[in-house]
Amino acid sequence: MAPTEETVSPDADDTPTAARASAAPQDPPARMPRWLPRAMVLALALVACYRLATWAFDQLTGLLLNILIAFFLALAIEPAVDRMAARGMRRGLATGLVFLGILIGTAGFFTLLGSMLADQIMTMVADFPKYLDKVVRWVNESFHTHLSRLEIQDSLLHSDWLQSYVKNSADNVLDVSTQVLGGLFKVLTVTLFAFYFAADGPRLRRALCSVLPPTRQVEVLRAWEIAVAKTGGYIYSRGLMALISGVAHYILLESLGVPYAPALAVWVGLISQFIPTIGTYLAGALPMLIAFTVNPWYAVWVLVFVVIYQQFENYLLQPRITARTVDIHPAVSFGSVIAGTALLGAVGALIAIPATATLQAFLGAYIKRYDVTDDPRVHGRTRRRGASALARMRNALTRRS
Repeated sequence: MAPTEETVSPDADDTPTAARASAAPQDPPARMPRWLPRAMVLALALVACYRLATWAFDQLTGLLLNILIAFFLALAIEPAVDRMAARGMRRGLATGLVFLGILIGTAGFFTLLGSMLADQIMTMVADFPKYLDKVVRWVNESFHTHLSRLEIQDSLLHSDWLQSYVKNSADNVLDVSTQVLGGLFKVLTVTLFAFYFAADGPRLRRALCSVLPPTRQVEVLRAWEIAVAKTGGYIYSRGLMALISGVAHYILLESLGVPYAPALAVWVGLISQFIPTIGTYLAGALPMLIAFTVNPWYAVWVLVFVVIYQQFENYLLQPRITARTVDIHPAVSFGSVIAGTALLGAVGALIAIPATATLQAFLGAYIKRYDVTDDPRVHGRTRRRGASALARMRNALTRRS
């Protein structure tokens, strides 16, 4: 039997695979979602706004700090302005009189100190050869050297470091002048804002309350009153510590025979209390300089006293006075000063305590408190075994009877 031949259709398997694939129906191309372009534009816009806000905040940081200082200064003088306004005086005139009194007192104080400092500097310059002779004599006697004051003066005047220092100082005169003008502009800015905050206090409160519901208005006004009270208490505590510091340093300077002891005592009291961070060093430098003109060892005694008194004030005096006037725990006040310094530098150290006291008093009105149980672990009393045993026996006899 002959094998049968299979009949194959010419179109069955002769078509290439690529041709079959091209002949197959294709899927439509994937399209971009309609929301994706909008999301990308929105993300870019948000990033641009964030960068713009960051740049603007960096540029306006100095102005914002000045406004913050002016606000707390206005809170400090607002009680005086309110008393004068209650007697029929216009608030603008009352605020101007308060600032005029502050300006006259500050100008008179620094004028007195400037004249005193100029006299003492002239005295030091005139007596400098005498001091140098004493130092050279002590060095020659102690170390068996043969130094001469004239040789030392000549070497100092012709030294390279002195000439370079004078040259650099002359080159930096413009920078120093710019810094002085910048400081004066900041003082004027703070004064101007503080004047408007104090003079237009009621108007400012009305403008702030007009955009809030009645319940929020009450809270804002309560916070404002607390801020005024706490800021006034802080100023009072600083003034009290300045008085104590001035009296203590006056006794020291008067006992040493240092001239201008009352003015120096006022300088130490005010500068050390109202200039944060570096106020203590600025306050102690001037009495040391004046004491040095009387006797170099007196400057050492003043330095030792300033350091010891500063520790006494930081750890004993300031926490107790602050706790009574501002009604804030000493540990909280100390921690708030550290936190304020870390956040805002000297400005933060200056306003940290009144800001913390205001926040604590404001939040205290919304914290529900309960009666504390009569437990020795809470009130700090220790149990005595004998007393507790007697109490149990007394209770047992009472039950039997």
